[in-house]
Amino acid sequence: MSVHPEPSRPVDRRVHVQGRPVGSWPARSPEAERGAVRRITVVGEEILSRPCREVTEFGSPALSALIDDMFLTMYVAEGAGLAANQVDVGLRVFVYDCPDDQGVRHVGHVVNPVLELPPPRGRRLLDELEGCLSVPGATMALPRTDRAVVRGLDRNGAPLVIEGTGYFARCLQHETDHLLGHTYLDRLSARDRKDALRTMADRRADVFARRAGRAAELGR
Repeated sequence: MSVHPEPSRPVDRRVHVQGRPVGSWPARSPEAERGAVRRITVVGEEILSRPCREVTEFGSPALSALIDDMFLTMYVAEGAGLAANQVDVGLRVFVYDCPDDQGVRHVGHVVNPVLELPPPRGRRLLDELEGCLSVPGATMALPRTDRAVVRGLDRNGAPLVIEGTGYFARCLQHETDHLLGHTYLDRLSARDRKDALRTMADRRADVFARRAGRAAELGR
């Protein structure tokens, strides 16, 4: 998921890591320091349109390396979230470093996430701009519920409950959609989808150049 614009409210300096508050956290999560940059898949590639597989082996070096690589790749692409199929791995894993609408920063990863939304009668939709690292350069307005909960596991198999509001709730919904084989384009009208793809075609070269520059700055 693309980064969120600066919050309109005063920024709250709290940070929640894996759903729990912490005193402080580096600008780039420590996982990124261990990671390597991977290529981000682009809409139209088959892996983005099929459901990902459940992770069944926890605590493995391969799973840890995937998560580390996803964090660094997300930062290089200036994203707020990234799903495993966006780095060409068909597993149910996503990472995030995303503010909510109060400016609280949320950082972490979730394995085998299950999304829970408020019941329809108590659901409040926010129609705001949304972008995707696999649709480089394009954003479109899309309604999403303003609250979401994701239940899943961490890399070692310990249970997680991640609660999001505002833009972070949007991020949780966006990344879970990816693992089900959907991009945000699938939720748009045919006309809006066409406009987003046209914008992507116009801007993707600039986006890729910026990502390459970011990777060079980080020495990766």
